[in-house]
Amino acid sequence: MRSTPFWWIFLGFMVLLDLYFFQALKVLTHSASPRTRIIVHSGYWVLSVAAILMLILLPYLQMDKAAKLAKSTIFSMIAGLFFAKLIASLFFLVDDVRRVVQWTGTRLMSAPREVGAAAIAGEGITRSAFLSWAGMLAGSGLFGTLIYGFGNKHRYQVNKITLRYPNLPEAFRGLKIVQLSDIHSGSFSDKEAVRKGVQKILNENPDLILFTGDLVNNVATEMEDYMDVFNQLKAPMGVYSTLGNHDYGDYVQWDSPQEKAANLDSLKKVHADLGWRLLMNEHVVLEKEGQQIALLGIENWSAKGRFPKYGDMEKAHAGAAAIPFKILLSHDPSHWKAEVLEKYKDVDLMLAGHTHGMQFGVEIPGLKWSPVQYMYNEWAGLYEKENQKLYVNRGFGFIGYPGRVGILPEITLIELA
Repeated sequence: MRSTPFWWIFLGFMVLLDLYFFQALKVLTHSASPRTRIIVHSGYWVLSVAAILMLILLPYLQMDKAAKLAKSTIFSMIAGLFFAKLIASLFFLVDDVRRVVQWTGTRLMSAPREVGAAAIAGEGITRSAFLSWAGMLAGSGLFGTLIYGFGNKHRYQVNKITLRYPNLPEAFRGLKIVQLSDIHSGSFSDKEAVRKGVQKILNENPDLILFTGDLVNNVATEMEDYMDVFNQLKAPMGVYSTLGNHDYGDYVQWDSPQEKAANLDSLKKVHADLGWRLLMNEHVVLEKEGQQIALLGIENWSAKGRFPKYGDMEKAHAGAAAIPFKILLSHDPSHWKAEVLEKYKDVDLMLAGHTHGMQFGVEIPGLKWSPVQYMYNEWAGLYEKENQKLYVNRGFGFIGYPGRVGILPEITLIELA
């Protein structure tokens, strides 16, 4: 993969970006002492060359599980530097466009007076210090927030929400449901921090616990060190789960289809050993005081082409039509608009995850934003259409970037009323 033409084109782009960024750095340091300029310029190139070399070498470094977090942290820092330079360079580009426009205007105005182009160019149109500093500050701000986010990956937030339904059987009013999603155990390295997160769930004393997929990053063995943590999750009405796109091992090079299938079988056994009831395109009926609700769970079903459609909603729904209230576990929120709202209007509540809120964004009163919203219309929190509701959990774990900025790891506590 790393030897593909695209990979080398990307590395070439990084080098060009470094050269372009350096031009602005020289402008901003032109008034500094020669010694200071040497230190700043040398430091810049040492850091830039080291980042490129590490990016080339990282895929070939064989690291044990304990070192994987270090590897992902280093990669995230390199990516952070890249995007910081990219954002800063956008400011520099605006300034350069301004200079070209100004130079062109000056040349056109001077032409009738027969002033040569060389003479006009010689006058010099300087780079704007304001835009250069603004670019540096914007890039530094992004890099700083990504570094800060490393400390947020285990800051589990309990988000409480009450959902009201006129058709909910009386016996189930007041039912407390905890939704978990996207554990991604292969990313964990701090077992005690994860254990504290699980204890937060238990402290809420839920009646029912529902997990909406991505227990692992790629392989079932990633759960080995965390079985004794997540098997503590118990609830009077049970723990139910479904699969996410990462659970199938689709992002691993297997020696054979049989090996891949064996991994999925092992993961199913992990759910069973945890005491979780894995729902594979099926439903169960929950009963309380003689009244019933249906809990449906399907395999991953996405409206996005790059993610699989293993789910079979028709199969899961079959036989549940007479049940007055239905909850669906479906990992990918794009399933809601693509199929559920259109064909299954008797599904009252769908629970999903998958997006993680991209682990980066802003959620403050009056402002909710993340880059992931340009890919998913429903990406975090509650969404409603007529009598149907969707809740998208922001994820318990993390993958790729080992941190969270603005979008913290979530434990959702839903009370039905």
